[in-house]
Amino acid sequence: MRTVLTAQRLWDGTGLLDGPVVVIEDGWIASISTRAAAELPTDARVLDYPGATLAPAFFDVHIHGAMGHDVMEDTPEALGAMGSFLAAHGTGSFLATTVTAPLDATLRSLSGLAKLLAQPPAQTGIAGRAQPIGIHLEGPFLSHAKRGVQPAEHLLAPNTATFDRLFEAAEGRIRLMTLAPELPGAIELTAHATARGVRVSLGHSNATAAETRAAIAAGAVSATHTFNAMRPLDHREPGILGTALTNDDLFAEVICDGIHVAPEMVKLWWRAKGPERAILVTDALSAVGMPDGVYHLGDFAVQVANGRATANGVLAGSVLTLDRALTNFMEFTGAPLEQALRLLTVNPASMTGLGDLVGSVALGRPASLVALDGAGNLVGSVVNGEQRLCGDLEK
Repeated sequence: MRTVLTAQRLWDGTGLLDGPVVVIEDGWIASISTRAAAELPTDARVLDYPGATLAPAFFDVHIHGAMGHDVMEDTPEALGAMGSFLAAHGTGSFLATTVTAPLDATLRSLSGLAKLLAQPPAQTGIAGRAQPIGIHLEGPFLSHAKRGVQPAEHLLAPNTATFDRLFEAAEGRIRLMTLAPELPGAIELTAHATARGVRVSLGHSNATAAETRAAIAAGAVSATHTFNAMRPLDHREPGILGTALTNDDLFAEVICDGIHVAPEMVKLWWRAKGPERAILVTDALSAVGMPDGVYHLGDFAVQVANGRATANGVLAGSVLTLDRALTNFMEFTGAPLEQALRLLTVNPASMTGLGDLVGSVALGRPASLVALDGAGNLVGSVVNGEQRLCGDLEK
Protein backbone atom coordinates (compact mmCIF):
# COMPACT_ATOMS: atom_id res chain seq x y z
CA MET A 1 0.00 0.00 0.00
CA ARG A 2 1.21 3.46 -0.84
CA THR A 3 1.70 6.10 1.84
CA VAL A 4 1.43 9.85 1.26
CA LEU A 5 3.02 12.48 3.48
CA THR A 6 1.64 16.03 3.49
CA ALA A 7 2.59 19.08 5.54
CA GLN A 8 2.81 22.85 5.33
CA ARG A 9 6.17 22.68 3.62
CA LEU A 10 9.11 20.44 2.75
CA TRP A 11 12.78 21.26 3.26
CA ASP A 12 14.50 18.74 1.02
CA GLY A 13 18.10 19.59 1.88
CA THR A 14 18.45 22.46 -0.58
CA GLY A 15 15.27 24.52 -0.46
CA LEU A 16 11.65 24.82 0.61
CA LEU A 17 8.56 23.49 -1.15
CA ASP A 18 5.11 24.68 -0.05
CA GLY A 19 2.23 22.22 0.26
CA PRO A 20 4.31 19.09 -0.40
CA VAL A 21 2.88 15.71 -1.38
CA VAL A 22 5.43 12.92 -0.91
CA VAL A 23 4.38 9.48 -2.15
CA ILE A 24 6.08 6.42 -0.64
CA GLU A 25 6.02 2.97 -2.21
CA ASP A 26 7.69 -0.09 -0.67
CA GLY A 27 9.77 2.11 1.62
CA TRP A 28 11.09 4.37 -1.18
CA ILE A 29 10.18 7.87 -2.30
CA ALA A 30 8.16 7.40 -5.49
CA SER A 31 7.18 11.01 -6.21
CA ILE A 32 7.39 14.54 -4.83
CA SER A 33 4.82 17.13 -5.88
CA THR A 34 2.53 19.75 -4.36
CA ARG A 35 -1.15 19.99 -3.52
CA ALA A 36 -1.42 22.69 -6.18
CA ALA A 37 0.08 20.46 -8.86
CA ALA A 38 -1.40 17.05 -8.08
CA GLU A 39 -4.37 15.46 -6.37
CA LEU A 40 -3.84 13.11 -3.47
CA PRO A 41 -3.90 9.44 -4.50
CA THR A 42 -7.15 7.77 -3.53
CA ASP A 43 -5.58 4.37 -2.90
CA ALA A 44 -3.04 5.50 -0.32
CA ARG A 45 -2.75 6.03 3.40
CA VAL A 46 -2.34 9.75 4.05
CA LEU A 47 -0.19 11.02 6.92
CA ASP A 48 -0.85 14.73 7.26
CA TYR A 49 1.25 17.01 9.47
CA PRO A 50 -0.57 20.37 9.37
CA GLY A 51 1.61 23.37 10.09
CA ALA A 52 4.76 21.22 10.13
CA THR A 53 7.90 21.07 8.01
CA LEU A 54 8.96 17.78 6.44
CA ALA A 55 12.72 17.25 6.26
CA PRO A 56 15.26 14.45 5.78
CA ALA A 57 15.65 12.10 8.72
CA PHE A 58 18.69 12.84 10.87
CA PHE A 59 22.18 11.33 10.44
CA ASP A 60 24.30 10.82 13.59
CA VAL A 61 28.00 10.34 12.84
CA HIS A 62 28.99 9.85 16.50
CA ILE A 63 26.94 7.44 18.60
CA HIS A 64 28.06 4.50 20.74
CA GLY A 65 24.79 2.92 21.81
CA ALA A 66 21.22 3.17 23.06
CA MET A 67 18.58 1.22 24.97
CA GLY A 68 21.11 -0.66 27.07
CA HIS A 69 23.20 -1.78 24.09
CA ASP A 70 26.66 -0.79 22.85
CA VAL A 71 27.60 -1.01 19.16
CA MET A 72 30.68 -3.06 20.09
CA GLU A 73 28.35 -5.92 20.99
CA ASP A 74 28.11 -6.27 17.17
CA THR A 75 24.82 -8.22 17.30
CA PRO A 76 21.53 -7.83 15.43
CA GLU A 77 19.81 -7.42 18.79
CA ALA A 78 22.01 -4.49 19.78
CA LEU A 79 21.70 -2.66 16.47
CA GLY A 80 17.99 -3.47 16.27
CA ALA A 81 17.26 -2.00 19.69
CA MET A 82 19.33 1.07 18.84
CA GLY A 83 17.70 1.47 15.44
CA SER A 84 14.16 1.27 16.78
CA PHE A 85 14.80 3.87 19.47
CA LEU A 86 16.67 6.23 17.15
CA ALA A 87 13.96 6.05 14.48
CA ALA A 88 11.39 7.19 17.04
CA HIS A 89 13.59 10.24 17.65
CA GLY A 90 13.96 11.13 13.99
CA THR A 91 17.33 9.54 13.23
CA GLY A 92 17.31 7.49 10.04
CA SER A 93 21.03 6.64 9.74
CA PHE A 94 24.12 6.56 11.95
CA LEU A 95 27.77 5.62 12.09
CA ALA A 96 28.32 2.84 14.62
CA THR A 97 31.01 4.38 16.83
CA THR A 98 33.60 2.28 18.64
CA VAL A 99 35.54 3.17 21.77
CA THR A 100 39.16 2.43 22.68
CA ALA A 101 39.46 -1.19 23.80
CA PRO A 102 42.02 -4.01 23.61
CA LEU A 103 43.07 -4.33 19.97
CA ASP A 104 41.80 -7.90 19.64
CA ALA A 105 38.41 -6.88 21.03
CA THR A 106 38.19 -3.96 18.62
CA LEU A 107 39.10 -6.21 15.69
CA ARG A 108 36.37 -8.68 16.70
CA SER A 109 33.78 -5.93 17.00
CA LEU A 110 34.72 -4.40 13.66
CA SER A 111 34.49 -7.78 11.97
CA GLY A 112 31.05 -8.42 13.46
CA LEU A 113 29.80 -4.95 12.57
CA ALA A 114 31.05 -5.32 9.01
CA LYS A 115 29.11 -8.54 8.53
CA LEU A 116 25.94 -6.92 9.86
CA LEU A 117 26.35 -3.84 7.70
CA ALA A 118 26.85 -6.03 4.62
CA GLN A 119 23.52 -7.83 5.06
CA PRO A 120 20.19 -6.54 3.74
CA PRO A 121 18.24 -4.89 6.61
CA ALA A 122 15.53 -7.56 6.44
CA GLN A 123 18.11 -10.22 7.34
CA THR A 124 19.55 -8.31 10.28
CA GLY A 125 16.16 -7.61 11.83
CA ILE A 126 16.49 -3.82 11.61
CA ALA A 127 14.29 -3.12 8.57
CA GLY A 128 12.24 0.03 9.11
CA ARG A 129 14.61 1.25 11.82
CA ALA A 130 17.57 3.63 11.80
CA GLN A 131 20.32 2.02 9.77
CA PRO A 132 24.08 1.91 10.46
CA ILE A 133 25.72 2.94 7.19
CA GLY A 134 29.34 2.90 8.30
CA ILE A 135 31.69 2.82 11.26
CA HIS A 136 33.30 5.66 13.22
CA LEU A 137 36.56 4.53 14.81
CA GLU A 138 37.04 6.63 17.95
CA GLY A 139 40.39 5.39 19.20
CA PRO A 140 42.88 3.90 19.69
CA PHE A 141 45.02 6.71 18.17
CA LEU A 142 44.24 9.33 20.81
CA SER A 143 46.19 11.55 23.20
CA HIS A 144 46.88 10.34 26.73
CA ALA A 145 46.62 13.95 27.91
CA LYS A 146 43.12 14.40 26.45
CA ARG A 147 41.81 10.86 26.47
CA GLY A 148 38.72 11.66 28.56
CA VAL A 149 37.41 8.27 29.67
CA GLN A 150 39.14 6.35 26.87
CA PRO A 151 41.20 3.64 28.65
CA ALA A 152 44.84 4.73 28.76
CA GLU A 153 46.17 1.17 28.70
CA HIS A 154 44.60 0.52 25.28
CA LEU A 155 45.66 3.70 23.49
CA LEU A 156 48.10 3.11 20.63
CA ALA A 157 50.54 5.25 18.67
CA PRO A 158 49.28 6.03 15.14
CA ASN A 159 50.56 3.33 12.83
CA THR A 160 49.52 2.53 9.27
CA ALA A 161 49.97 -1.22 9.78
CA THR A 162 47.65 -1.24 12.80
CA PHE A 163 45.14 0.95 10.98
CA ASP A 164 45.19 -1.46 8.01
CA ARG A 165 44.39 -4.36 10.35
CA LEU A 166 41.40 -2.42 11.68
CA PHE A 167 40.32 -1.38 8.18
CA GLU A 168 40.50 -4.93 6.84
CA ALA A 169 38.64 -6.34 9.86
CA ALA A 170 35.88 -3.82 9.11
CA GLU A 171 35.89 -4.89 5.46
CA GLY A 172 36.50 -1.29 4.42
CA ARG A 173 33.41 0.02 6.22
CA ILE A 174 35.23 2.51 8.45
CA ARG A 175 33.96 5.86 7.20
CA LEU A 176 35.31 8.16 9.93
CA MET A 177 38.25 7.99 12.33
CA THR A 178 39.07 10.27 15.26
CA LEU A 179 42.80 10.97 15.60
CA ALA A 180 45.06 13.16 17.77
CA PRO A 181 47.24 15.00 15.23
CA GLU A 182 50.17 15.73 17.57
CA LEU A 183 51.07 12.06 18.05
CA PRO A 184 54.13 10.71 16.22
CA GLY A 185 52.95 9.10 13.00
CA ALA A 186 49.59 10.91 12.99
CA ILE A 187 50.22 13.00 9.88
CA GLU A 188 51.34 9.96 7.89
CA LEU A 189 48.31 8.01 9.10
CA THR A 190 45.98 10.89 8.20
CA ALA A 191 47.23 10.84 4.62
CA HIS A 192 47.13 7.02 4.48
CA ALA A 193 43.59 6.73 5.86
CA THR A 194 42.36 9.51 3.59
CA ALA A 195 43.79 7.67 0.58
CA ARG A 196 41.77 4.61 1.64
CA GLY A 197 38.54 6.62 1.71
CA VAL A 198 38.32 7.21 5.46
CA ARG A 199 37.49 10.71 6.70
CA VAL A 200 39.77 11.82 9.53
CA SER A 201 38.37 13.88 12.40
CA LEU A 202 40.71 15.58 14.87
CA GLY A 203 39.97 15.09 18.55
CA HIS A 204 40.99 13.79 21.97
CA SER A 205 43.97 16.00 21.34
CA ASN A 206 46.41 18.39 22.98
CA ALA A 207 47.67 19.58 19.59
CA THR A 208 49.07 22.99 18.88
CA ALA A 209 47.72 25.08 16.02
CA ALA A 210 50.68 24.12 13.83
CA GLU A 211 50.16 20.40 14.48
CA THR A 212 46.48 20.77 13.71
CA ARG A 213 47.16 22.63 10.46
CA ALA A 214 49.56 19.87 9.39
CA ALA A 215 46.84 17.26 9.81
CA ILE A 216 44.36 19.34 7.85
CA ALA A 217 46.91 19.68 5.06
CA ALA A 218 47.27 15.87 5.11
CA GLY A 219 43.51 15.44 4.63
CA ALA A 220 41.68 15.79 7.97
CA VAL A 221 38.16 17.15 7.42
CA SER A 222 36.49 17.54 10.82
CA ALA A 223 36.85 18.06 14.56
CA THR A 224 35.43 15.58 17.06
CA HIS A 225 33.08 16.93 19.78
CA THR A 226 34.54 20.44 19.61
CA PHE A 227 35.60 21.91 22.99
CA ASN A 228 35.54 18.51 24.71
CA ALA A 229 38.80 16.56 25.15
CA MET A 230 40.78 19.37 23.47
CA ARG A 231 43.55 21.75 24.48
CA PRO A 232 41.79 24.88 25.83
CA LEU A 233 41.82 28.07 23.76
CA ASP A 234 44.76 30.38 24.48
CA HIS A 235 45.29 33.79 22.96
CA ARG A 236 48.94 33.09 22.12
CA GLU A 237 48.63 29.40 21.24
CA PRO A 238 45.14 28.86 19.74
CA GLY A 239 45.76 25.11 19.56
CA ILE A 240 43.41 22.61 18.00
CA LEU A 241 40.33 24.45 19.27
CA GLY A 242 41.27 27.83 17.83
CA THR A 243 42.18 26.19 14.53
CA ALA A 244 38.95 24.20 14.38
CA LEU A 245 36.88 27.32 14.99
CA THR A 246 38.69 29.49 12.43
CA ASN A 247 39.44 27.09 9.58
CA ASP A 248 36.65 27.68 7.08
CA ASP A 249 37.07 24.28 5.41
CA LEU A 250 36.95 22.13 8.56
CA PHE A 251 33.68 20.62 9.77
CA ALA A 252 33.20 20.57 13.54
CA GLU A 253 30.94 18.48 15.81
CA VAL A 254 29.24 19.68 18.97
CA ILE A 255 27.33 17.74 21.63
CA CYS A 256 24.46 20.18 22.19
CA ASP A 257 22.99 18.92 25.46
CA GLY A 258 23.79 21.97 27.59
CA ILE A 259 26.11 19.79 29.69
CA HIS A 260 29.12 19.16 27.47
CA VAL A 261 29.19 22.71 26.10
CA ALA A 262 27.60 25.82 27.64
CA PRO A 263 24.98 27.58 25.51
CA GLU A 264 27.20 30.63 25.11
CA MET A 265 29.98 28.48 23.64
CA VAL A 266 27.53 26.75 21.32
CA LYS A 267 26.61 30.19 20.05
CA LEU A 268 30.30 31.05 19.58
CA TRP A 269 30.85 27.78 17.69
CA TRP A 270 27.82 28.52 15.49
CA ARG A 271 29.11 32.00 14.66
CA ALA A 272 32.51 30.53 13.80
CA LYS A 273 31.45 27.53 11.70
CA GLY A 274 28.12 28.69 10.25
CA PRO A 275 25.50 26.65 8.41
CA GLU A 276 27.98 24.97 6.03
CA ARG A 277 30.42 23.33 8.47
CA ALA A 278 28.66 22.80 11.83
CA ILE A 279 27.51 19.28 12.77
CA LEU A 280 25.36 18.16 15.70
CA VAL A 281 26.12 14.76 17.23
CA THR A 282 24.96 12.92 20.32
CA ASP A 283 28.01 10.86 21.41
CA ALA A 284 25.25 8.84 23.08
CA LEU A 285 26.03 5.67 24.99
CA SER A 286 23.99 2.62 25.91
CA ALA A 287 22.18 4.53 28.66
CA VAL A 288 20.18 6.74 26.28
CA GLY A 289 16.52 5.80 26.51
CA MET A 290 17.09 4.06 29.84
CA PRO A 291 16.59 5.08 33.51
CA ASP A 292 19.45 6.33 35.66
CA GLY A 293 21.90 3.63 36.63
CA VAL A 294 25.20 1.99 35.70
CA TYR A 295 25.85 1.19 32.05
CA HIS A 296 28.82 0.33 29.88
CA LEU A 297 30.80 2.15 27.20
CA GLY A 298 32.85 -0.57 25.60
CA ASP A 299 34.11 -2.60 28.55
CA PHE A 300 34.07 0.02 31.33
CA ALA A 301 31.26 1.19 33.63
CA VAL A 302 29.53 4.55 33.31
CA GLN A 303 27.25 6.09 35.94
CA VAL A 304 24.18 7.98 34.68
CA ALA A 305 22.24 10.37 36.89
CA ASN A 306 20.19 13.48 36.11
CA GLY A 307 21.13 13.51 32.45
CA ARG A 308 24.90 13.24 33.07
CA ALA A 309 27.01 10.21 32.17
CA THR A 310 30.35 9.97 34.00
CA ALA A 311 33.15 7.51 34.68
CA ASN A 312 35.33 8.37 37.67
CA GLY A 313 33.90 11.88 37.62
CA VAL A 314 34.73 12.51 33.93
CA LEU A 315 32.01 13.02 31.32
CA ALA A 316 31.58 9.79 29.36
CA GLY A 317 29.35 10.35 26.36
CA SER A 318 25.77 11.54 26.70
CA VAL A 319 22.15 10.52 26.90
CA LEU A 320 21.23 13.01 24.18
CA THR A 321 19.05 12.36 21.12
CA LEU A 322 19.35 14.35 17.90
CA ASP A 323 15.80 15.67 18.08
CA ARG A 324 16.63 17.19 21.48
CA ALA A 325 19.97 18.45 20.16
CA LEU A 326 18.09 20.30 17.40
CA THR A 327 15.70 22.10 19.76
CA ASN A 328 18.54 22.91 22.15
CA PHE A 329 20.60 24.35 19.32
CA MET A 330 17.75 26.52 18.06
CA GLU A 331 17.09 27.78 21.60
CA PHE A 332 20.78 28.48 22.31
CA THR A 333 21.51 30.28 19.02
CA GLY A 334 18.23 31.56 17.57
CA ALA A 335 19.05 29.86 14.26
CA PRO A 336 16.08 29.33 11.90
CA LEU A 337 14.86 25.77 11.34
CA GLU A 338 16.04 25.45 7.74
CA GLN A 339 19.59 26.39 8.76
CA ALA A 340 19.56 24.24 11.90
CA LEU A 341 18.44 21.19 9.92
CA ARG A 342 21.64 21.23 7.89
CA LEU A 343 23.60 20.38 11.03
CA LEU A 344 22.11 16.88 11.28
CA THR A 345 21.41 16.12 7.60
CA VAL A 346 23.33 17.79 4.78
CA ASN A 347 26.51 18.63 6.70
CA PRO A 348 27.24 15.18 8.18
CA ALA A 349 26.39 13.63 4.81
CA SER A 350 28.82 15.99 3.07
CA MET A 351 31.58 15.50 5.65
CA THR A 352 31.44 11.70 5.35
CA GLY A 353 30.96 11.64 1.58
CA LEU A 354 27.63 9.84 1.97
CA GLY A 355 25.44 12.47 0.34
CA ASP A 356 24.25 9.94 -2.23
CA LEU A 357 22.63 7.92 0.58
CA VAL A 358 21.46 10.36 3.25
CA GLY A 359 20.89 14.02 4.04
CA SER A 360 18.23 14.93 1.50
CA VAL A 361 14.74 14.06 0.28
CA ALA A 362 14.76 12.96 -3.35
CA LEU A 363 13.17 10.51 -5.77
CA GLY A 364 14.50 6.98 -5.40
CA ARG A 365 15.85 7.54 -1.90
CA PRO A 366 14.75 5.53 1.13
CA ALA A 367 11.64 7.17 2.59
CA SER A 368 13.17 8.50 5.82
CA LEU A 369 11.71 11.86 6.83
CA VAL A 370 10.81 13.83 9.92
CA ALA A 371 8.01 16.31 10.58
CA LEU A 372 8.87 19.26 12.82
CA ASP A 373 7.02 22.23 14.26
CA GLY A 374 8.36 25.77 14.06
CA ALA A 375 10.52 25.35 17.17
CA GLY A 376 12.11 22.20 15.79
CA ASN A 377 10.12 19.79 17.96
CA LEU A 378 9.61 16.38 16.40
CA VAL A 379 5.93 15.70 15.65
CA GLY A 380 6.35 12.71 13.36
CA SER A 381 8.95 10.33 12.00
CA VAL A 382 8.90 7.98 9.01
CA VAL A 383 12.01 5.83 8.68
CA ASN A 384 12.49 3.54 5.71
CA GLY A 385 8.80 3.88 4.92
CA GLU A 386 7.51 3.00 8.39
CA GLN A 387 5.70 5.56 10.54
CA ARG A 388 6.74 6.21 14.12
CA LEU A 389 4.01 7.99 16.04
CA CYS A 390 4.62 10.67 18.67
CA GLY A 391 3.53 8.15 21.26
CA ASP A 392 6.56 6.05 20.32
CA LEU A 393 9.05 8.74 21.14
CA GLU A 394 9.92 7.48 24.61
CA LYS A 395 10.07 3.81 23.63
